[in-house]
Formats: sequence, structure tokens, C-alpha cells
Amino acid sequence: MDIESGKVLTLCYMNKEAVKKTLETGKVYVFRRSQGRVMQKGEISGHTQTLREIYVDCEENSLLIKVEQKLAACHLGYFTCYFRKFNPQTKQLEIVEEKIFSPEEVYK
Repeated sequence: MDIESGKVLTLCYMNKEAVKKTLETGKVYVFRRSQGRVMQKGEISGHTQTLREIYVDCEENSLLIKVEQKLAACHLGYFTCYFRKFNPQTKQLEIVEEKIFSPEEVYK
């Protein structure tokens, strides 16, 4: 979650190593299931997340991490990965955010 805007940025998976590195460095680390490894959020794009606050749910099995987001969290060019909203009238997804960077330029 972005500490300034309060917007949910993304849903990430973390293992013990990712949590430990996040706490040690103050930068968010995630476990990338598709790559089978821990990596810093924004490692490739430079759009990193600086840790500000961590909340733990009542069952102690999920975290809400408030961050200072550098530029954008979404690899498709949007500030948040939740840039589409379902419209029940049209039964379609609508883009409700503006693209703020070009993925083609960042992920060459």
C-alpha cells in the first residue's frame, strides 16, 4: 500500500528470506514464484519500494506493507497493479488509472 495515497499497489508473495531482507534493508523483497527466487521489488525497473510500516493480520499469515513507491508498482506502466475496475452495467473491465511509464522502454 502506498503510504501517501493509500492505494493498494500489488499483491506479492514473500518467504522467510524475503521478509528478513526487507526488514534488514528497508527495501521490499518478494519471492518471485515464476523465477523461484527472492528479488527486490523494482530490481529491474528501478521502481523500488521503501518500507515505511508493516501490519500483521490476526492469524499471522499475511502482511500489509506500507511503502514509499518510486514511480510505479505495476510492470504494465501504471502506479498500481489494480488499474482496472469491473463495471457491472457493461460487465467489462475499465481502465481507471493513467499509464505513467512505457514498459517497452523500461523492460528492453
